[in-house]
This record gives sequence, C-alpha cells and structure tokens, in this order.
Amino acid sequence: MKKKILALALAIAMVMGLAACGGDKGGQQQGSQGGGSSQGGSNGGGSGAPSSPYTVQICGATSGGTYFLIANGLCQLMNDTMPEWFRASAQSTGGTPENIRLMESGETDFAFGQAGVVKTAIEGTGAFEGETFDNISSVTYVYPNVMQIAVSNKSGVKDFTDLKGKSFCAGASGSATELNTRDMFAACGMTYDDARMEYTSESQSVELLKNNQADGANLIAAIGAASVTELYSTGDYHLISFTDEQLDAICALSDAYYKYTIPAGTYANQDEEIKTFAVANYIFCRSDLEEEVVYQFVKCIYENLDKVYEMHSICEGNIALENVTNGMTAPLHPGAEKYFKEKGVL
Repeated sequence: MKKKILALALAIAMVMGLAACGGDKGGQQQGSQGGGSSQGGSNGGGSGAPSSPYTVQICGATSGGTYFLIANGLCQLMNDTMPEWFRASAQSTGGTPENIRLMESGETDFAFGQAGVVKTAIEGTGAFEGETFDNISSVTYVYPNVMQIAVSNKSGVKDFTDLKGKSFCAGASGSATELNTRDMFAACGMTYDDARMEYTSESQSVELLKNNQADGANLIAAIGAASVTELYSTGDYHLISFTDEQLDAICALSDAYYKYTIPAGTYANQDEEIKTFAVANYIFCRSDLEEEVVYQFVKCIYENLDKVYEMHSICEGNIALENVTNGMTAPLHPGAEKYFKEKGVL
C-alpha cells in the first residue's frame, strides 16, 4: 500500500514538473499598456504571432468621412489577413484634436490626424497651450488634406477677403478643419468677427450651402471629395483661389502647410486651376505600443496595397513606400521605422 502511495506521489510530482517547464516556454509578454488595446502574450518572443490576437482600435473622424472609411477598411483588412495578430475595430470621433487626446491618455491605439495639428499639440501651442503630449508617434503618411473653399456663385465672393460680412462654415468647433480656418483668417488679415461663422461638420456645411444658409465653407478634404464634386455638379458653386501673398502668409504659420494647385478640370464645371494649400494626413499611434505590434500593422498595410487602394480613391498613389515620411511632424515609431528600413526607404 505504501509503495502504491509513493508511486502515485512521484507521478504527480513529475506531471507538475513538466507543466512548470512548459509554462516557462517563451513566457507571456504584455504589450501595449492601458487604453484601447489588450492582448495575450507573444509566443516565444521575436516576430512570432502572439498566443492571442492584439485587440486594437483605430480612430478615424466623423462616420462616413475619409478618415473613418479608411480606418474601417484597415480594420477589416487586419482582421481578414492577420487574424492571428489582430482583432481590430474602427471608432468615429470628432477628428484630429480628439484623436490626439485619446492617444495621449491611452484610450486608443492608432488614429488618423493632420500632421500640422499634431505638431501644434506636441509643441503645446495654439489650441493645446498648457497641455503636454509625449505619447504620440508617426506611423505612415496617408494623403494630403487640401483646403477647398467652396462658395455659392451668387455670393459674389472671388477672393477670401470677400467673405467679410458673409456667412462661412468653419468646421466643427475645435476640429482640425476649424483650426485651419482660423489660420486662413489670420493670414488674410481677418478674424472671426469679420464674418458670420457657422461651426458645422462637412455634411452640414454642404447642406447649409445648398439651402442658401451659408455663402461659403472650408471643405478640407481629399481631391475628388464627394462633397465638392456634388456642389460643382450643380453649376451653382465654385472653389476660390488664394493669392500668392495669402499663401505665403498661411505657409509661414506652420511648416506643415504647403502650397497646392488643383488642376483645371478636376471637377465638373471647373474651368480654372485653384491655388490653395494642403497639410499631410498621417496615421499616428501611441508611442508606448510594442514595436512588434506597429511593425505588423505597417506590414499589413504595405504588403496588401492592392486591397488598401480599394478602400478609397485617395489611397492609390499616396500610400506608397516612397511617401512614408512626407510632411512628418512627430517622430516615427520604432516599429514603423524597423519595417521601412527593411524596405530600404529610410
């Protein structure tokens, strides 16, 4: 009887010993901390897939906007092509300023944003004066956001300064669009007191124009945006150009701004080129995200460009390895840097 008990005890000890050895293999490595992401540990370290997928969130902007459409498309791509790595979801937000704060607080992982606004946040100036942001890194350039100032033909507005006394849609209050509008007014020697300002989303701005409740609007968007296309197709609206002097003054406000010309014929009924300016759009991330997580995210994008280009017409020709640091204003995340160095573009 004693022999049976001893044998049983030895067997249990051996099983427990084997379990302990197996449990130490590779170890569970905790990755991104807090906020929107969570994940199981990496399986043995290195570039092996984690023992459970990383749960990540990508913030766009308003639902239906370009940021959100691409963010949602990327989430579907990640879930479809790299299910062992990611369980991703897109989140609609108020735009760049909100996305910056969500990344800084750890409440989201990746987010779209304007490079110029991110620069202002990192510097703690303008709308971000008194705040500190040190948890934001660049991931990759996406496309240019072009300032497209739409006015009704009957408004009589030919130059930006003609907006004095008119009703103008500046963008949602505190949004990147509205911050850009403030810069335009300042560079052109005007303030919001010189016009009747409306703080509206892009879709709301278009509706106000169509209903004759606004004379003009800042429709900052990718070239070929549905909102601008719709207005031009009616023959009742057009975009106005900035003068060279105005553009010099605008670009002097931030090195994230650069001059941009919309060729004639880009839109129906657009007979002349439009001189305006643009700012780079980026995908950013929390700086404290694991290197491997960001590396795999970037890899997913650039090794599936055919699928990325189907997400929105603006992606093709802009999301490309030769453009990855265009207009960059925040340091590149080490995970993105690793991938781009492997591809020889850094």
